[in-house]
Amino acid sequence: MVQKIHSAKFWSSSSFFVILTFLLIGCSSIPNPLDSPMVESMSTGLSDFFVADEEIVYDKEELDTLKTAEEIPLKWKATVKESSIGYFQIAYDSGALYVADETGGVTKFDAVTGEQLWQLKTDGKFSAGVSVDGQLVLVGTFKGEVLAYNDAGQMVWQSSVTSEILSPPQVYNNIVAVRTLDGRIFGLDVVDGTRKWVYQGATPSLTVRSTAGVTLAHGAVFAGFPGGKLIALNSFNGNVGWEVAVSFPRGVTELERITDITSAPVVSNQFVCAVAYQGRLGCFVLNDGTQIWSRESSSSAGLSMDKDYVYVTEEKGVVAAYDLVSGAGMWKQSRLGSKRLTRPMIQGQYVIVGDDQGFVNLLRNYDGTLVARSATDGSRIQAPPTLLYDGFAVQTAKGGVFVFSTNF
Repeated sequence: MVQKIHSAKFWSSSSFFVILTFLLIGCSSIPNPLDSPMVESMSTGLSDFFVADEEIVYDKEELDTLKTAEEIPLKWKATVKESSIGYFQIAYDSGALYVADETGGVTKFDAVTGEQLWQLKTDGKFSAGVSVDGQLVLVGTFKGEVLAYNDAGQMVWQSSVTSEILSPPQVYNNIVAVRTLDGRIFGLDVVDGTRKWVYQGATPSLTVRSTAGVTLAHGAVFAGFPGGKLIALNSFNGNVGWEVAVSFPRGVTELERITDITSAPVVSNQFVCAVAYQGRLGCFVLNDGTQIWSRESSSSAGLSMDKDYVYVTEEKGVVAAYDLVSGAGMWKQSRLGSKRLTRPMIQGQYVIVGDDQGFVNLLRNYDGTLVARSATDGSRIQAPPTLLYDGFAVQTAKGGVFVFSTNF
């Protein structure tokens, strides 16, 4: 069911700005609302966090709609090893898909046919991957190692940071930016992995662990932090360009006051937008961080944008669209059969989200109506779908690799 809500011009800069990413960790340990503890102590690290909700009850008409939705055409599927803790998103580059898994494997597939082109296996365990920049294939490990391979699967360099890597390293303008569990962002040289700079964000006493990484654009590294802070770092030297508050802590208890940015920000030529868990959604002017608009929202999964709307996966399985310029609510889709959805991805007229039951959903971008829906292998899709030129790919917790077409 879709709920419709009917309710400046800014110049872009090519220098730098930062958005929101986050790494949540704290000095206390509390029960995890979905699987196991989510908020944990700084020394132990933690697993995925979601707040427990009451069970959603669907009426017969809504269930029938989900069951009878048109299927998304499946182009091909493959399998890699299972991943229970690590965060893995498929990378697409030059007609190939790169898939990593927790056992230390990386596999390269032909994006059109699904043919396996090569596979490498390491002795260690990967915690996050993959990202590709045309030359390097990058993954991170639980021990805080960044591993760089070339497109033939040969190691180019290895670099150590201070703690577990929770999100795929990102490459931009000869810098590899890496986010670690202890709240640091490292800038590494793309040629040999040597450390060029490091930024240490402030960490409140109680935070939530997340797989938020960083967003690199316009000469800047944008990242969100616990406490609702969004920053822009100069990608060349790590200096802070600006810092803004997306959200402010509220409530009495430490748990109520958590308002961490648990997803990467999104950036266009004019705007940078971010959303905080138990907080707010906000969009800011790219060059100096001036707030354009802000509104109540809570998300642990993340957001995307196109030229018209900002799309947010909110709590309790809601996907919402807001006007990019004014922040006015445009629509909400709240009946997709799951309370744990991925960050939305935009391809043409479609908003694409996966869920914890292994389903992928296509929504119409202008009104949120469910267009088509398909099952994978029944296990959780954690990372957002990877966009291809004529479709998208997802990776499941069981190691399923599924490539779908959006031409139907």
